[in-house]
Amino acid sequence: MADAYQASGEFIDVLSKPAWKALRGPVRAALDGASAAHGPFVDVGAGTGLGTRELAGACPAASILAIEPSPVLRAVLLSRVAADPSLSERATVMADDALGADLPDQLGAVLAVNMIGHLTPEDRRSFWWRVADRLAPGAPLVVNLQPPAESVTIPYTTFGAAKVGRYTYEGGGDAEPAGSDAVIWRMRYRVLDTDGEVVRDDTIEYLWHVLSAADLLGELADAGLSGRLGALGVVRAVTAINGNDFHH
Repeated sequence: MADAYQASGEFIDVLSKPAWKALRGPVRAALDGASAAHGPFVDVGAGTGLGTRELAGACPAASILAIEPSPVLRAVLLSRVAADPSLSERATVMADDALGADLPDQLGAVLAVNMIGHLTPEDRRSFWWRVADRLAPGAPLVVNLQPPAESVTIPYTTFGAAKVGRYTYEGGGDAEPAGSDAVIWRMRYRVLDTDGEVVRDDTIEYLWHVLSAADLLGELADAGLSGRLGALGVVRAVTAINGNDFHH
C-alpha cells in the first residue's frame, strides 16, 4: 500500500508542534487517572510521536505501544523514541494500523489524536468496539474531533509555518465535499527561501471522514463507552459504568 504521507511526511512534525503545544493540556486532563497497573498504553496513529511523548509523560511507569502505518512518519517516530532514554526503555513502535495491530487483552489507556478521520464509518465503529473490549475499568480512550464536523467546502487557509535555517516550511489546505460524510482535503506544502522564493511547492489530496461531536458520543455509547467533550474537541471516554469521572 502506498504511503499517504510520502510527500507530506517531512513537514508533519515541524508543523504539528504548535498544535500539540495547545493540545497538551486537554490531552493530559483527559488522561488523568490512567494507571500502568491496568496494562500498557496505546498510541494509535502515533504519527511522529508528539502524542506518544504526552502519553508517556502522563504516566512515567507505563509501557507504550506506538502504532503508525506510514513508513515516513514512523521513521520520525522511531528516531524520537530511540533518542529519548525515558521513552526507549518502554515504548515499542509498531508498523500497523488501528484495526490490524496485535493488542493485549487489557489496556490502561488509548490515545487516538488527529487520526480518526482516516477511518471509514464502518472501520471507526469497529475501532470503538475493539478498544471498549480491552479498556480496563476506568481506563480512558482519548480521541479528538477535527473540523469540519460535516461535509462542507472549506476555503484555503495557511495552517502553519516554521523557519528552519534559511528555509520556511509552510502548510495549508482547502476542502471540498465528497459525499455526505467525507471531504477531500487538498493540502499544499511549500518551502520558501529567505527572499520569499519558492524552493518547493507540493500539493496532495486525501479523503477525510467527517464526524460531529454528537455522532461521536453516540457511537461511543453504542460501544459501551461514556464520552465527555473537553477543550479543543478532546473527548475522554471510559466504560459506561465509570463515565462520570471526567470534569472539564
